Amino acid sequence: MTPAARIAAAIELLDRIAAGTPAEKALTTWARSHRFAGARDRAAIRDHVFDALRNRASFAHLGGGATGRALMIGALRAKGRDPATLFTGKRHAPAPLSPEEAAFRPGPADPATRLDCPPWLLAEMEASLGEEMEAVLTLLKSRAPVFVRANRLKASPEEARAALAEEGIVARPHPLAEAALEVVENPRRLRASRAYREGLVELQDAASQAVCERIAEAVGADRPLRILDYCAGGGGKSLALAAAREDAGLFAHDAAPARMRDLPARARRAGARVSILAPEQVQRAAPFDLVLADVPCSGSGAWRRSPAGKWDLTGEKLDELCRIQSSILKEIPDLTAPGGRLAYVTCSLLRRENESQIATFLAENPAWHLLQEHRLSPLQGGDGFYLALLTRE
Repeated sequence: MTPAARIAAAIELLDRIAAGTPAEKALTTWARSHRFAGARDRAAIRDHVFDALRNRASFAHLGGGATGRALMIGALRAKGRDPATLFTGKRHAPAPLSPEEAAFRPGPADPATRLDCPPWLLAEMEASLGEEMEAVLTLLKSRAPVFVRANRLKASPEEARAALAEEGIVARPHPLAEAALEVVENPRRLRASRAYREGLVELQDAASQAVCERIAEAVGADRPLRILDYCAGGGGKSLALAAAREDAGLFAHDAAPARMRDLPARARRAGARVSILAPEQVQRAAPFDLVLADVPCSGSGAWRRSPAGKWDLTGEKLDELCRIQSSILKEIPDLTAPGGRLAYVTCSLLRRENESQIATFLAENPAWHLLQEHRLSPLQGGDGFYLALLTRE
């Protein structure tokens, strides 16, 4: 495919996404119906689509509209390129610019548009991030790095790097976590690599790894532990904790069990032992020495990876997420053994989902105390995360 044909495909996909099709589903469906498109074509089109989603407001401002066509015109202008050089109508290229499109000149952008932040959320972002707000929101407009975790159950970070290098995948250590490797060359080869297939590495953001390492360190190593990952989802943190604490009994639960459907296969590949608990089994299996609750949240710290979530979030949805977080914080104390630990985690940048939730919990539960509190910023290299570690007398 020519560069212009790739842009035409991205326009088609962006219009499908705007009509309500999830981005990943739109990309998968398109690929299946356009089998002539090679791996490089699909990768380039994917990059166009996700770049436009991350920068939807600023590209629409530069392109004069919110259609897929306008967004791609805006994307080219953002890079200092003349859209007319690619919008030619030749060889599957998008149709030539209309006189109105060619003559369009955007005025100054307001801060929310320039930073690609939903306008209603900008004040809350400023209250949460302070002087870092502009730098963080600017970073969220770009593509996220690719990280893997060296699975210590099977390989050291050095051994994992060497295994990846055998297949041309270049990775380097990252300071956020001891087992974190940033993939800097050929990340798209990862899933087909021997290191991935044999469980030497797992895809996991470096900040997420750092959260797991701090949790594992905080519970001590003087005795075996029983650990519950209460909102396990795909189980990435369960597997990280299993690698960090080989002596622990790991249990995984999710209110929507279907989210854990891939966890048994992932655990077998990683050489980890994780027991999956149905909702009705959790109380019978309690108490646990550590309960980890990586609660549903806005995902604002990970908007580089899931940019559609930025524009789907509304004030009403945020209110509902905060209610869910509060209800989980009410449920999990009874699952914790005396002297045990609670780990409350979000990938949110918002104080309302983080410090404010913990302050309310502590006010309502005077027997509980805050041991540690960590906020990891995207400016440190990974996603944005929040961790509060709590214990009770």
